[in-house]
Amino acid sequence: MVPDPQRSQGLPYTWLGLSVSPVVDPGVQVFSIIQAAGWPIWPLLLASIIALALIVERFLTLKRSKVLPARLYDEALSAAQQRRATPEVVNTLEQNSPLGRVLAAGLRHVVLQPHTSRDAAKEVVEEAGRAVAHDLERYLNALGTIASVAPLMGLLGTVIGMIEIFGSQGGTGANPEQLAHGISVALYNTAFGLIIAIPALIFWRYFRRRVDDYVAELEFRATSFLDAILPQRRA
Repeated sequence: MVPDPQRSQGLPYTWLGLSVSPVVDPGVQVFSIIQAAGWPIWPLLLASIIALALIVERFLTLKRSKVLPARLYDEALSAAQQRRATPEVVNTLEQNSPLGRVLAAGLRHVVLQPHTSRDAAKEVVEEAGRAVAHDLERYLNALGTIASVAPLMGLLGTVIGMIEIFGSQGGTGANPEQLAHGISVALYNTAFGLIIAIPALIFWRYFRRRVDDYVAELEFRATSFLDAILPQRRA
């Protein structure tokens, strides 16, 4: 059987009188797109990998079960009311979760200074809360930066593609191959920049809102905790 040269080259061919289009390997197709987009797409690919890594890391870190464990507040309150708040218990509570860090700060202060005022204990808890909020916001600025910069990087690729288009206009007329390459660079980079920026911005706003909700609940839990372990010192 004589091989069909069009079929071997990945071109449409005729079989039993029907026009057949060969299946293109997706990996080859993606590589051809990257190759057509030119070198400006490589920084965008790097930004997309970083953004994906940050999104996955924040999803795993900001799970509610890791930030606000279900039974931790009741266990900490029980230990405080039953006077079982030994240094080992407080250290274990502190290492448990962000909520544990906030409650442990207040509990440690009350254990070390039994006659402390509520205002002094609240100040200690607020300081621990600020540190916890800073940790919860980790990498969000980087994700927001990628969401803001990716369209500009795509625009840079567009400008470079336009430069190549105008550069193809020689004295003897336009070079079709160079003209097509310039158009590819311009369009692919613009599209890829938006493809990166839109999901990054969505997830940045989602994580930003989730952190704000966590911080508000941490503040509420900390206030309730102080009210429970210092019932006579609210002034």
